[in-house]
Amino acid sequence: MPLLAPSRRRVAALAGLALLTLPLAACGDDDGGGAGSAPAAVASIDALRGKTTAVKLDKGFTDALSSLGVTPGVVGTAKLVKGSLVFPITGGNVTVFEPGEVSPYVIGQVQHEGSGLTLSAGGTTVRLSNLNVDPGVSRVYGDVAVNGRTAVSSAFLFQLDGRTLNPLKTTDSTATLQGTKVLVSPVAAKLLNSTYGLSGKKAIPGDFLVGVATITVALPQG
Repeated sequence: MPLLAPSRRRVAALAGLALLTLPLAACGDDDGGGAGSAPAAVASIDALRGKTTAVKLDKGFTDALSSLGVTPGVVGTAKLVKGSLVFPITGGNVTVFEPGEVSPYVIGQVQHEGSGLTLSAGGTTVRLSNLNVDPGVSRVYGDVAVNGRTAVSSAFLFQLDGRTLNPLKTTDSTATLQGTKVLVSPVAAKLLNSTYGLSGKKAIPGDFLVGVATITVALPQG
């Protein structure tokens, strides 16, 4: 793919970011288009560099953890600040096509290597780390370890719902999206329930609201 000129790279960054957290249905609602030459991308961020993804933890989630005796924490470069989990963006890329030409029309990844969160209770600590956002399917993948031993790599941990997304905000150097809901995936719920022996009314449901995300990325300059 040809490299974008500096001014176009900035526009591409904004366009790609604006589509990162759309609902799943919006990112895959066409039939893939017909035969012929491959469609050209309308925007591309070849390399995401810097800034953060922050998740403001929902009170229902923190109350549920408290009732179960589970304590949240962070590992690596992540921070827990005023009720928000903050993960530095370490890399990734996004390519956007014209809706209706290909499905999904947003592909790529937003990486958060070297950071993560922990859930600890009764001598058992579950670590969810190296989170990777896949905008094409509105999912977040990551590595799972229990008491320091790897349990699953690249597991489907969270589902994203962008229907509550606020308008894009920009400065000269950053673009920010706030409002996407982060939900526990069925895979993560099953793993956590099994690890902590939760069942019945105490079991964590597969669509449990974790919190609301704010994604802030550094814009290409020039």
